[in-house]
Amino acid sequence: MFKKILLSLLSIVAALVISGYAFYETSDQFGAELSDQQMMAYGDSDNWGGEVFLNQIPTPNVASFANMLETLDEFINNPISTEPDKPVEVIKVSREELLANQNQTQVLWFGHSSFLLQIDGLNLLFDPMLGDTPAPHPMLGSRRYSDELPIDIAQLPYADAVFISHDHFDHLDLPSIQQLDAKVGHFFVPLGVGLHLQQWGISADRITEMDWWQHAQLNGVDFTFTPSRHFSGRRLDTHNRTLWGGWVVEGSEHKVLFTGDTGYGPHFKEIGQRFGEFDLALVECGQYNERWANIHLMPEQTIQAGMEANAKVIMPVHWGAFTLSLHAWDDPVERAVAEARKQNQEIIAPQIGEIVRINQPPTVNWWWRKY
Repeated sequence: MFKKILLSLLSIVAALVISGYAFYETSDQFGAELSDQQMMAYGDSDNWGGEVFLNQIPTPNVASFANMLETLDEFINNPISTEPDKPVEVIKVSREELLANQNQTQVLWFGHSSFLLQIDGLNLLFDPMLGDTPAPHPMLGSRRYSDELPIDIAQLPYADAVFISHDHFDHLDLPSIQQLDAKVGHFFVPLGVGLHLQQWGISADRITEMDWWQHAQLNGVDFTFTPSRHFSGRRLDTHNRTLWGGWVVEGSEHKVLFTGDTGYGPHFKEIGQRFGEFDLALVECGQYNERWANIHLMPEQTIQAGMEANAKVIMPVHWGAFTLSLHAWDDPVERAVAEARKQNQEIIAPQIGEIVRINQPPTVNWWWRKY
């Protein structure tokens, strides 16, 4: 009897392993294979180390096997409640409302790091992870805290451009890209990420790959891809074979910074020195842990980084939608707001779906509701 049970369990495990491997090898979710031949095109980049892209300063690899085992144990035995007790409410917004005010500089946050920036008549989408699970398969990640988005993808106004910070699943989402494809003019992405988009059917002439500090322009609005301290990869064998970073957007009246995912480093001061004061900086805040503090800001560092980048107003992002770490879901914003007040730094924390206009502060402390 025991032998039959053991054989059945082994058969189930074998079937799971085989199906998992088949999914990994055949699913488009994992993007381009990023072969050595493809990577030769990036050899002229100052950030290319010969086999992978490099950070500005040494950054230990957090993806070691031992570290992953210890982290898995922490996730299993974590005493902290990492998700809200009930679905997070969002403010619904209509297509007509967005079209009526698109000449104003305003931001619509979808949670995590996804947002729509409207500036000088342009509609610009950043890291549009608009699906339910930030993972290659629904069984491999946590579900979105909210039951719905502020506006359905089908109702979004035409996006003049999509900007991607890096190729991790919580920032570059295949189903979202597929649904947006027909209503996006152009894609601005880090070096190497364009290969993923081409794998998914986006034509090369609609893609601009950029290195750190490179500039582009669209209808009079300037864009610069800026450094961050992070890593990349969608496959086990493509670690750091695409670049990562943040974006600066300079319109006729306002200047906005999006840091992308990042640990603390000298790039914040350099960004501030190069661009002067920002009207608004969307700074990474959330999914942090002491184990990976080199690649994700702690909340107090979010404020320090925004101040060093000369942000007039800081808006914490990379929280409020998914559980990707071990902290309480609202801990990032609680700590960031407390630190901002301590430093006399202006901070805004809009509700998901709340339209944020430059110089018009949104509500604060909406997360205090009983979630």
